[in-house]
Amino acid sequence: MSKIIAVTSGKGGTGKSTISACLGYALAKQGARTLIIELDFGLRCMDIMLGISGRVEKDLGDVLKGDCEAYDAAIDVKLATNLSVLCAPSDPFVQLKVEDIEKIAADMRKYFEYVIIDTSSGINGSVFDIVTNSDLILVVTSIDPTSIRDARMMSDEFYKRSNKKQRLIINKASKKVFDNDDIDDLDMIIDAVGVQLIGVVPEDPEIPMSTGKGAALASSTQAFAAFSNIARRVKGDSIPIEIKA
Repeated sequence: MSKIIAVTSGKGGTGKSTISACLGYALAKQGARTLIIELDFGLRCMDIMLGISGRVEKDLGDVLKGDCEAYDAAIDVKLATNLSVLCAPSDPFVQLKVEDIEKIAADMRKYFEYVIIDTSSGINGSVFDIVTNSDLILVVTSIDPTSIRDARMMSDEFYKRSNKKQRLIINKASKKVFDNDDIDDLDMIIDAVGVQLIGVVPEDPEIPMSTGKGAALASSTQAFAAFSNIARRVKGDSIPIEIKA
């Protein structure tokens, strides 16, 4: 059975798109045929992160306008066999209809084992409507208090909609989190958001360096290990979470 995974966050700047790109890469490297659907209309970045900038001839906007099929607009990523991306339209005014995105994601189940939906940032009705029917919701938060509060607001709304298939990713984790008087440890973040943890991604300078130039994460980095373990947990493997932040 294929799985639709929505990656979302309550505010911008949490690294949601980076999580989507690196998780997709990790799943693909582990042999799973994976598609990333990018929904940040007018704020396309997945092409840069995954090294396909300049190769985007068709995007999600063309699909929504009926100019091509979603499968034909998806671009194979050379960094990892098995990984494809359906990029967001560069035009921010392309009309977004929830039912269209749901249909595209459902249709792509025929071709991919994992369909990752990189949602737009922020708390709005379209995000909730798109994400609600996903098989798994990954709520991303960084370690700052506003991000944590917004993640809680997101997760509470999903619970109200009876979606309990949520997991938390704490991004950009480092020891400096404990310098904040309001945060004693990462367990406090988990309790504050109210969602079971699936992974912690360290604040690793290798992440922006690699995604900024469309290069693969080095297998020797902490970030690579973190994403590999999250991918294995998504696939159902029992991998202990070691918090080294």
